Amino acid sequence: MSRAVFDIRAFGARGDGVALDTEAVKAAIAAAHADGGGTVSLPAGRYLCFSIPLRSGVTLRLEAGCTLEAADPARHAGAYDAAEHNPFDLYQDFGHSHWRNSLIWGEDVEDVAILGPGLIDGRGLTREGPGSRWAKQSGEFPLSMAGLSAAEIARLAPEVSAMVGLGNKAIALKNARDVQLRDFTVFRGGHFAVLATGVDNLTIDNLTIDTNRDGIDLDGCRKVRVSRCRVNTPNDDAIVLKSSMALGVARATEDVNITGCAVSGFDLGTLLDCTRGRTQQLAPDQDRVTGRIKIGTESNGDFRRITISDCRFERSRGLALETVDGGTIEDVTIRDIVLSEVTTAPLFLRLGARLRGPAGTTVGALRRITIRDVVADDVLADYAATIAGLPGHPIEDVSLTNVRLTYRGGRAAESAARRPPDLTDAYPEPSMFGPTPAYGLWARHVAGLRLDGVEIGATLPDGRPPVLLQDVDGVRLSRVQLVCAPGAEAVVAEDVQNLSREAIVARPFPAAPRA
Repeated sequence: MSRAVFDIRAFGARGDGVALDTEAVKAAIAAAHADGGGTVSLPAGRYLCFSIPLRSGVTLRLEAGCTLEAADPARHAGAYDAAEHNPFDLYQDFGHSHWRNSLIWGEDVEDVAILGPGLIDGRGLTREGPGSRWAKQSGEFPLSMAGLSAAEIARLAPEVSAMVGLGNKAIALKNARDVQLRDFTVFRGGHFAVLATGVDNLTIDNLTIDTNRDGIDLDGCRKVRVSRCRVNTPNDDAIVLKSSMALGVARATEDVNITGCAVSGFDLGTLLDCTRGRTQQLAPDQDRVTGRIKIGTESNGDFRRITISDCRFERSRGLALETVDGGTIEDVTIRDIVLSEVTTAPLFLRLGARLRGPAGTTVGALRRITIRDVVADDVLADYAATIAGLPGHPIEDVSLTNVRLTYRGGRAAESAARRPPDLTDAYPEPSMFGPTPAYGLWARHVAGLRLDGVEIGATLPDGRPPVLLQDVDGVRLSRVQLVCAPGAEAVVAEDVQNLSREAIVARPFPAAPRA
């Protein structure tokens, strides 16, 4: 097989940031594909383009000094490829249901790569898009958005007609195999900087993404490694695994390894310029900035054998595992995680029943979750680490080992009496329950929970207990250290069966410093 290099300047590209270079890039890709495969080189320059389709056997290499800029239909003569017809677009939003309306897209391709060290600038992309067409609509938006006006909701989720000619993804891949994304940077990547749907044997390594919505979305993908990536997404999730109905089947996401990554919610662009701005306080859903690693919310299919290791969260929401659309999350290992300046709960495990899926969709499962060697500091006081199943559908077999959680504290005791409703079909977010009745760990509707070497404390005294267990069967607490108000109960247990306690130490909050 030939592996020649095809320089896009030989096909007429100018790289001046003024002339459109779309056709030159497409011609170089076509020539490389026709030659049996090869590398399409984008030398130093600024290449203004609309949609670029990838072809099998082709590597797109963004050389040092190269910027591939997404053109803007409002300013440039042209449009993005039309969003293809998808008969399976009922149960997920517009962004998940289409791929060709992107700067770079590939469908049914294999042996393809996008390599750096250049930059993709999604300047002309939109980050908005319509929601799903699901008639029930329950749980479509987080409860935190309840106060937004109809006009504000319409701006965040416009009609399909408003998307004509627009691009809303930097890179979109559908039904692909043997894909590598390495060593490049994405700035303001639209709805998704990277959307991979039904992709097998995918390597994503050493990307820097500083974007205005989602970073890396893996939907129904198998055999994936995401490593050494820095992803800054104040408005949405940084690295997220999903299993939607976008391909017409509930395709599982399996055998995924996320390692050595850093995620954050700094102001847009300030990861790239190294200033790490903290001006933005709220994401569009009206909760605090996002920037996390998450499984869900789209969860029609299953998630199996997922490992998240050696990752850092900074100024972001905590790690979230959410299945609410009938799928099963099982055999997940989370280890060696450091979180700082956590903007909601440090851990959030949720089994719900939104059931946005075909008729007959039933409640899924969340089980066999191992979490160890995790440190979270400077955690927002409002929301404890939460493990929340449903009555009759408990989350099963969760272990926390060598976990230290330190909250800001300072909330009054009144919140301790709260017993929030189950909110069965609500969109899952830690804020859905309001301020939690424990400040450190709240577990409800759980079967099999082990805490070993867990430390929970707060910087300021907090009137709530550090741990609240409700409807939990099979709890083992070993080597647990808790900080609470003097004379208060450290572990509140309600409707708890088979509770084992060993070497639990409870100590009072430190005295407040004198003025």
